[in-house]
Amino acid sequence: MAVPQNKITKSRRNMRRAHDALTPGNPAECPNCGELKRPHHVCGACGHYAEREVVAQAAEVDLDDDAA
Repeated sequence: MAVPQNKITKSRRNMRRAHDALTPGNPAECPNCGELKRPHHVCGACGHYAEREVVAQAAEVDLDDDAA
């Protein structure tokens, strides 16, 4: 079983963890609809990428009528 021979100090432990922090996202505004989206990704709200429609948005479906 792997057991450390000597105690790892708080300083050394924290220095190892210095690179583990999460970086915040970098949202960009969609040029078509103005919603926030991830850079270099298709907009989830309107389906546009680089000012052209890539994904056609389906009309809203009422699930109550379809389930019956």
